[in-house]
Amino acid sequence: MSETKLAFETKIAIAVREDLAVWQKLNVTAFLASGLAAAIPGCIGQAYIDAAGRRYTALCGQPILVFAAGLDDLRKLHDRALAQGLTIAPYVEAMFATGHDAANRAVFAEGDPGAQHWVGLGLHGARKAVDKAVKGLRLHP
Repeated sequence: MSETKLAFETKIAIAVREDLAVWQKLNVTAFLASGLAAAIPGCIGQAYIDAAGRRYTALCGQPILVFAAGLDDLRKLHDRALAQGLTIAPYVEAMFATGHDAANRAVFAEGDPGAQHWVGLGLHGARKAVDKAVKGLRLHP
């Protein structure tokens, strides 16, 4: 079976604060990816069907790059993403203490926009714009 490598016009990047516990990094990444999938429905591919004919859910049809970042890096990334006009999925530290989506939105709205305690940001947009926003970050190990 041969693979065809596609050149995507858009890019998805997720940056997660590097000092989080592993479970937190995974949780934040999952939430941010789901937020981007909801915001950009065209990024979802077709359902998977195995050799026995069982149907599985569709997945995002383009790669998602995950980066490690410090709090200052995330603040810079947020500023760059805004300047580039990217779609942004947000996750702040206060959201770890909530138990549901409405509470997440409430604590997010209460935070100072210029000094958010970011733990992760998901980005989607034109490839070059995303590359410019994540410049200087390293892929998560």
